[in-house]
Formats: sequence, C-alpha cells, structure tokens
Amino acid sequence: MKKLCCVVSGCVLLAVLPLTAFAYPIDVQKDLKGMKIDYITYDTDNDIGSIQVANYGDVDASCKVKFINGPEAPRTRNIEVAAGTHKNATAKFTRSIIKLRIELACAPK
Repeated sequence: MKKLCCVVSGCVLLAVLPLTAFAYPIDVQKDLKGMKIDYITYDTDNDIGSIQVANYGDVDASCKVKFINGPEAPRTRNIEVAAGTHKNATAKFTRSIIKLRIELACAPK
C-alpha cells in the first residue's frame, strides 16, 4: 500500500509540474516626466510579455514602451493613454524569455 501511495503522489507531482514551468523576472525602467502614471507587468507566456499602463492624471499621455529580450531586436510600442484610463502593450519574441526588460517613457500629449 505504501508503494502505491508513493507512486500515485509522484504521478500527481509530475502532472502539476508543467503548469508552473514559465515565469520570468521583468524589470521596468521608467521616465514619466512627473505624470501620474502607474503600470502592471504580466508574463503572459514563455515568449510573450505585456504591460498595462494606467494614467491617473488630468492630462492625456503619449507613451513609448520598449520590450528588450536579450540578443533579439527590441520591440517598440507607442500608446496613447487618455486621462483616467489604461492601455495594454504586448510584445511577442521568437525565443523564450529568460529576463524581460521594459523601458517606459511617457510625456504629456
């Protein structure tokens, strides 16, 4: 009975393992020029990263988001975030992400 219990618990452990396989660190370097901007980053998939930019100020913002993943060419997204709203920016890479660096630069519109 003890052998059966160990075998079953080992199979359960192996079945759960792939569900937690991808998670990578995300570093954000920001230049907000005094605006009331906040962000949330997401590790969407092993080769996709995304950021949600929220504008809590009274002025619309024009933001440039640069996603950097090692030796690959950076992916740049330009988004306009109206006052009191939020927008998402996403980048897909050809390789798996080990560490994602994001440069967020926002200026008043």
